[in-house]
Amino acid sequence: MPPAPIAVVLAAGKGTRMGSDLPKVLHEAAGRPLVAWVLDALAAAGIPDRIVVVGYGADLVERALAGLPGVSFALQEEQRGTGDAVAAAADAIRARLAADPPSSRRPVVIVCGDSPMLRAESVRGLLEAWVARGASCLLGSAITADPTGLGRIVRDASGRFQRIVEQRDATPAERAIDEVNMSTYVFEARDLLESLAALRPDNAAGEFYITDCPGMLLRAGRDVDAVACLDASETLSVNTPAQLAAVAAALQDRAPKGTVGA
Repeated sequence: MPPAPIAVVLAAGKGTRMGSDLPKVLHEAAGRPLVAWVLDALAAAGIPDRIVVVGYGADLVERALAGLPGVSFALQEEQRGTGDAVAAAADAIRARLAADPPSSRRPVVIVCGDSPMLRAESVRGLLEAWVARGASCLLGSAITADPTGLGRIVRDASGRFQRIVEQRDATPAERAIDEVNMSTYVFEARDLLESLAALRPDNAAGEFYITDCPGMLLRAGRDVDAVACLDASETLSVNTPAQLAAVAAALQDRAPKGTVGA
């Protein structure tokens, strides 16, 4: 077995469409902050070592999560994209690798702090697939009847992963793809650090995107793939008050009676 996994939870955003000054991940669904659901899923998947990347309202997020065992924080000074957010945790990842043998392969799981529908079994399934095939990077994908707004997983004629294409950039044929990127990844730690160092903001927004890292590793000859191990319900994330209400209702439906908000 590889060394114990590390999780990086992206929780630095403001959430401007929420209409509130509260950091997005601290909005509550079914009685608990969004990020608390995510942290619980990771812990239940066997990942107690969780680095939360904070930015907007960092002090509020840190105060809300203070004292949780295994939770530490990394600060993203400016919100310059998801790749920049993961890079904020790079020093913490390097510190954990310091005692690892050079040949070891430590998995780093990356998830979003505003996706409270994430399930422990999905994370475990992704990690098990990563270990079984010795991959550099595996993306957790989902098959959904309504992929609107989500990045599509593009494969070649043999079914091999090629790239992620965002809806705004997709052709009509690509928009018809029902396998979607869920912003849930497991990387080999050293490969992740290598790809983060090579990231460039070559896009209209001038930001650094973690979605560029799998393609970089693939072009370098590493094993990269997407595994449809997430449930369609996990496509629910939160960007607006309406989505928050939908997620809260879904969490109420999912949880055993009497456990929500405990």
